[in-house]
Amino acid sequence: MPRIALIEDLTDESVPGGSNLMIEYDAPSLWYDASITIAGNWLRTGGDCAYFAMAQTVEQIRVRLRRLGLDVDSLERHDKLRLFDCYSITLGQKPNEKWSLDSLKVGDVSIQISKWMKDPAFDKPGMGINDDLSTMGRFNDEKNWVEFLLTRNIPAGRKLSAGSAGIDAYVNGVHSDWVYKRLEASYDGIVDFKFDESGDEPTTLMRIRRMRNARFDGRWHQLKLAENFEVILEK
Repeated sequence: MPRIALIEDLTDESVPGGSNLMIEYDAPSLWYDASITIAGNWLRTGGDCAYFAMAQTVEQIRVRLRRLGLDVDSLERHDKLRLFDCYSITLGQKPNEKWSLDSLKVGDVSIQISKWMKDPAFDKPGMGINDDLSTMGRFNDEKNWVEFLLTRNIPAGRKLSAGSAGIDAYVNGVHSDWVYKRLEASYDGIVDFKFDESGDEPTTLMRIRRMRNARFDGRWHQLKLAENFEVILEK
């Protein structure tokens, strides 16, 4: 049965289907590596995954998933893996992937989501991962952006992740305190990735701050990066 790597390593039971999880991460942390580890393990155990790349190229994600031993070409061909290029537009480049965004303005993204929801290849249960929704904050007024997240993004994530979870990531320290507090109140779980420089070597620590409807270990745990770039949680 598919499981949410790293996160469900710290819960006593499965995260309820349809849950929306908020990741708050320090920019130098291992979050991006962890997001690919989560996607890779979900796919390896038979689940479907939609990965929205806002902070890295789709090709970088393919390379990393292959290093985890996955047949990316087959997964994409059978719509088990759907990689969304939301990154090219941030560089002013035209995306050429099957799934992509031509704008990160909330009105344009809302229209695109409505179109995607009508596509059978998109509108099926599976894990959804947004690797850095803070990127949208660069292109939108805070109030309009948060309203979009609350009324469009989170409800869509709950529908599409009926048998799993939707995971949305936000970088620490780039938005107002109001943004973080408003979003934290709307998600079913909050997971923190902290970059720690207090020791001899910098490390990434991870904890579950809150999880509705699932018992969890809320202590900080160190993350390690394996040779194939898989992220491993130390208990």
